[in-house]
Amino acid sequence: MITIISGTNRNGSNTFKVAREYQQICKEKGIEANVLSLLDFDMNNDSVFNEKESDILIPTTHFIIVAPEYNGSIPGVLKTLIDKSRVQLAWHFKKALLVGVASGRAGNLRGLDDLSNILNHLKVTVFPNKLPISTVNNLVDAEGKIHDANTRKAIHQQLDEFILWADLKPELESQKL
Repeated sequence: MITIISGTNRNGSNTFKVAREYQQICKEKGIEANVLSLLDFDMNNDSVFNEKESDILIPTTHFIIVAPEYNGSIPGVLKTLIDKSRVQLAWHFKKALLVGVASGRAGNLRGLDDLSNILNHLKVTVFPNKLPISTVNNLVDAEGKIHDANTRKAIHQQLDEFILWADLKPELESQKL
């Protein structure tokens, strides 16, 4: 099971729009992925949290985490999701692809490094090609689609490499990147 985490609980965020784009591009590549919006993940209700953890986090084998830049790192709600979960069941020995989004020019590079360190500590293997998406507010149109050709190309390349690396679709191995 592949889960794309939209790493913020802000309503109408570009992070969620990018997560949906990743889901659509995965679908085009024959990969089914679910989107988990932290907007819908009630961190304060233990029974709801435990249910979503059991239904979503624990069965997930591969994560795609879209993390916006918050004060040079990741949102507290994303860290809370990790901290509150049963780490051995939800995170250990899984694989993750990381995407940073920011309205500035660095695409949340620092936050991706922080998140990589956290995930590595939790025994998650992080794919080395982390994609920082800078000036995201200029790349997403009114319908929430990424219209910039270079950004779309970079996403496709990152996903193709991740699919091969994570052995998600072995038949793609015959294609040379």
